[in-house]
Amino acid sequence: MSHADTMPTERAIKPPSQAGFTLMEMVVVMTIIALMAALVAPQIFSRLNDSKIKTTKAQIEMLSTALDSFRLDVGRYPSQAEGLKALVEKPSAVENWTGPYLKKRELPKDAWNHDFAYMIPPTKGGVDYDLYSAGPEDKPDGQDIISNH
Repeated sequence: MSHADTMPTERAIKPPSQAGFTLMEMVVVMTIIALMAALVAPQIFSRLNDSKIKTTKAQIEMLSTALDSFRLDVGRYPSQAEGLKALVEKPSAVENWTGPYLKKRELPKDAWNHDFAYMIPPTKGGVDYDLYSAGPEDKPDGQDIISNH
């Protein structure tokens, strides 16, 4: 082997100024990524919130159907004291209960992991009862209420 074979060629050696990215290139790339995230993130979060509202509305419909089934069997809706729990556990003084009226045998929570509110007699505009989610803020008198009416 000759000495020339062990020496790196001029093409294989890069000057330090050409190795990797410059700080300016990195800043430009990071700025572009940040601008794209700033434009896309609000749309993603808006859709996420919309899907949570739709999910909560579907749960309210399911609970309303279960309440109607309870009423058909018992002759009335659950009292305020019995609450939604009467859909999964037989109240002590109730006859003709053929529940549980919910498939999973447990009360669901809304999309923000809060309990649903059930009011009988209604106080928020429902016909027979009020069934609602207080929304993401969990404020029963807030503007984010999702209800059965």
